Amino acid sequence: MSLPRKSILHQSFEVGISLKGVGGLLEVFGGLVLGLLKPSEMNEIVRRICASLLVEFPHIAAHVLDASQRWTDHGGTRFAALYLLSHGVVKVALVICLWMNKLWAYPLTIVVFTLFVVYQVQRFTHTHAWTLIALSVFDAVVIYLTWQEYQAQKKKGDQKENK
Repeated sequence: MSLPRKSILHQSFEVGISLKGVGGLLEVFGGLVLGLLKPSEMNEIVRRICASLLVEFPHIAAHVLDASQRWTDHGGTRFAALYLLSHGVVKVALVICLWMNKLWAYPLTIVVFTLFVVYQVQRFTHTHAWTLIALSVFDAVVIYLTWQEYQAQKKKGDQKENK
């Protein structure tokens, strides 16, 4: 007996939410690490990383060192730690619920990821970091795939009820 073939949309959904889950775990880890580091330790790590860059890219290394110093001086590490931790926990929780086929998790995921996209686009207007746009496009694809999967799951549920 062979297993039923999964559609390309369903497979894409599984890959997309898996990537979001892995990203969420990395965010939780990063948030914990940032939360445990003192600003002086964070600056020392950045300084060591930039030491090798100074030889080949002195302008970039100087900019990174300056930004790191300003960021840690103004409580940026605490904000980043809390942001990463909360963002990661939410993503991991939603992905687990989606893998468990909790029907209520589909619309909630769509709303939460849409809010992430809105925030990322808003941040882009201030930072002009194109990685935020790339991440927003990926999130939009995952939102679409989640919507498609939600429709398919609802249809399966309706078919079971009618039998």
